[in-house]
Amino acid sequence: MIERSCANAISMGTKTISLSSARLPYPLFAIAAAWVVACAGGSASAQTSQPAELRTIVLHQLSFIRVQDMEFGEIIPGATAGVVRLFPDGTRTRTGGVTLVGSSHQPARFAGKGSFNQQVSISLSSNTIQLIGPGAPMTVSQFEIGSTPTAILTTTPRRFRIAAANGLFNFPVGARLSVGANQAPGIYSGTFNITLNYQ
Repeated sequence: MIERSCANAISMGTKTISLSSARLPYPLFAIAAAWVVACAGGSASAQTSQPAELRTIVLHQLSFIRVQDMEFGEIIPGATAGVVRLFPDGTRTRTGGVTLVGSSHQPARFAGKGSFNQQVSISLSSNTIQLIGPGAPMTVSQFEIGSTPTAILTTTPRRFRIAAANGLFNFPVGARLSVGANQAPGIYSGTFNITLNYQ
């Protein structure tokens, strides 16, 4: 967990790490899986197996990674424009001519490791991004970090404090999606960059 801080402390040796929301090939946690299929026919049976991949990431001090991408989920546009708001806690609301369907939405999530009480500053490379797809681009804005309390991220760095005794932290990020009237159906995607400076 990270907390917002009003401290104005400045220290030497700042480390800057920029992340895109769609560039890491695997999540923070380890995955282990095996798949075995058994088929029975008469008195004989056959068994086959497939190899499974195992992966993990070992975090080092002053690291910062993306854990999951932001997904606004499935929406149905209407005759008037609307807005989908995805909160850091994973809930979703809508205004205007937009209907929400399905449950595949999720906030982006990032994690890192610093030191207890260490100050970090977090900023965006741009306050808005465009999702590109088969129709007109849709604008994503008001990126909201799930800190305590929540805060809107911008290109101006915000200072936070690492509250965990072991220095580990993770935080979700939500945002608002502007959907056009009669938006063309299809898949829309884009990326956003977060920069974290360890102080």
